[in-house]
Amino acid sequence: MKNIVIVPADTYTVINKSIITEQDKKIVSMLYQPIIGFAATSLYTTLLSSLQEQEWMSEDLTHHHLMSTMQLKLEDIVIAREKLEAIGLLKTYMKKDNINQYVYCLYSPLEANDFFNHPILNIVLYNNIGKKEYERLLNQFKIPSMNLKEYEDITSSFDEVFQSVKGTLLEQEQDITKRDSNNIEIHKGVDFNLIESSIPESQRNEKCFNEETKNLINSLSYIYHISTLDMQGIVRACLNEKGFIDKNELRKSCRNYYQFENAGNLPTLIYNKQPDFLKKPEGDTSKWAKMVYTFENITPYQLLKAKYKGAEPTDRDKRLVESLLIDQKLNPGVVNVLISYVLKTNNEQLKKSYVETIAGQWKRSNVETVEEAMKIAEKYHKKMKKQLEESKEKKETKKPLPEKQVPAWFQKEQTLEEATDEEMEELDKILTELV
Repeated sequence: MKNIVIVPADTYTVINKSIITEQDKKIVSMLYQPIIGFAATSLYTTLLSSLQEQEWMSEDLTHHHLMSTMQLKLEDIVIAREKLEAIGLLKTYMKKDNINQYVYCLYSPLEANDFFNHPILNIVLYNNIGKKEYERLLNQFKIPSMNLKEYEDITSSFDEVFQSVKGTLLEQEQDITKRDSNNIEIHKGVDFNLIESSIPESQRNEKCFNEETKNLINSLSYIYHISTLDMQGIVRACLNEKGFIDKNELRKSCRNYYQFENAGNLPTLIYNKQPDFLKKPEGDTSKWAKMVYTFENITPYQLLKAKYKGAEPTDRDKRLVESLLIDQKLNPGVVNVLISYVLKTNNEQLKKSYVETIAGQWKRSNVETVEEAMKIAEKYHKKMKKQLEESKEKKETKKPLPEKQVPAWFQKEQTLEEATDEEMEELDKILTELV
């Protein structure tokens, strides 16, 4: 699906697979938007608005209509669509023809209780908005508690109000509208055959590893970076006396495992890589493309550690980088370019005010990909160099940055020049060391 080219003339139909209420729209805005961003949230709302009241299927529309309505480029709409798919709000189907036809199936968001107890979404939201804002949102969805111990339950039952009537046999209807949310899918999961075979049949119920439990284990493995071998022991320790896995105990054990392995810290975006849908297609062998690939396929932590010659980065630098990911909401690959640029042009120092100034500019420019970051870094550097040269002409003390201090990608001839075997070998070595 990633290699399919979509054009403005391609048509789409929206199908509502759920009952989406005003409360659902509020949840998407408050809980999902900090994760998927404004464009994806706007796309969800726009697709929903194409369904008129009491209708469950839209008319056929073109993607040119969508571009005009949202005032976005088609590639930005595709990125927004993929975010909705990844988070479970949308499913996409396509039929190839002279003009390709798409079907967009909309789903309800998770209810607030399910969202805040989800093994992935709650942690990603926490990382994106920080502790203070997360707790503020959590409190908005909490139900006020009232002690009813001194009250008597006098609620009427059905048979106390209604009389029994002669029954009529009716077939069960299948296609009646209902509330429906879509699961988040994680394709790279643990080896359940290995886990199950490590637990004697006498200790586990035959329904122990149902679909719901497997999804939970996969999610916890993903968010806490737990291998199949390590998950074996955790799962076995969470079996109850009936041979089922205690899900609450499993969550707690995975969390404790991660904190033990990471000095008490919880998962952080500093260990994440650039999302796949924002990566440059492979195949280009130029030095520019190899640099892009490197920034896309390492984490900010790995880059920092490489800059420290293999030593552990300082807490100050890690907090600064994490703030770029959480507060500024920059993507990991973009942060890698920013770190590299600042260190290269600022005497290998990450000055907080300088870094945040550039990060703010990039955020306002909506920089999402590594290539965009590299190009805007070059543009910013040329602007600063020009200002320094003008200052020098006015006999001020500041001097322009020497050419040798700029990153390699600033040399434009590298954009189209194919790398030699020696250069490719050197870049491979750099990437190996970083990874």
